[in-house]
Amino acid sequence: MSGHGHSHGGGCDHDHDNPEDMSAAYSLYQKIDLDRVECLNEVTDGSGKTIFKPWAERNDRSRFVESDADEELLFRVPFAGSVKLRGVSLIGGEEDTHPKSLRLFKNRPNMTFDETGSTPDQEFELTRDESGTVEYSIKAAKFNNVSQLCLHFPTNFGAEATKVYYIGLRGDFMQAHREEIVVVNYELNANPADHKNILSDHASQQIS
Repeated sequence: MSGHGHSHGGGCDHDHDNPEDMSAAYSLYQKIDLDRVECLNEVTDGSGKTIFKPWAERNDRSRFVESDADEELLFRVPFAGSVKLRGVSLIGGEEDTHPKSLRLFKNRPNMTFDETGSTPDQEFELTRDESGTVEYSIKAAKFNNVSQLCLHFPTNFGAEATKVYYIGLRGDFMQAHREEIVVVNYELNANPADHKNILSDHASQQIS
């Protein structure tokens, strides 16, 4: 994979003493179109979408995704509307399976590993976090009107495979409005047969 420079986003510790506040803050998982979530290079098909779960269930170790051929993972996450992303948190795997960096791309439908060499919209160096206590702050100006988010984990801390238990997304959601277009077909040219029927009826009335 081609080399690239890193631009570091700020990660900051948060006080998680109030679980209800954090559950409300990290509720964007409810706005993800889970049926269309895809994770490339996952060992088990469909396992990638299971890590987008409620804050209260973030420590559920029964649901996780693990990379297959190498340490890379690429998530394609569509939303049910438009999102203004504000923060990301995650729980990585044990020891060296924890991802080391995260690259975010917005509105790149059907993105593949071949496209991950391009410049991301934001990039983070990750710290080992097995409890989800670190939030990585998003540049809000760059992540307005996000309809699809791609999360690329290019490396981990040295293991052959990468493991992730939880990804939390914080931000604002706007429902997509679909405008219905009503098409009215007007008959511009009258049907000659209709005129014949009208004339016939008129003639019959005069004869009678």
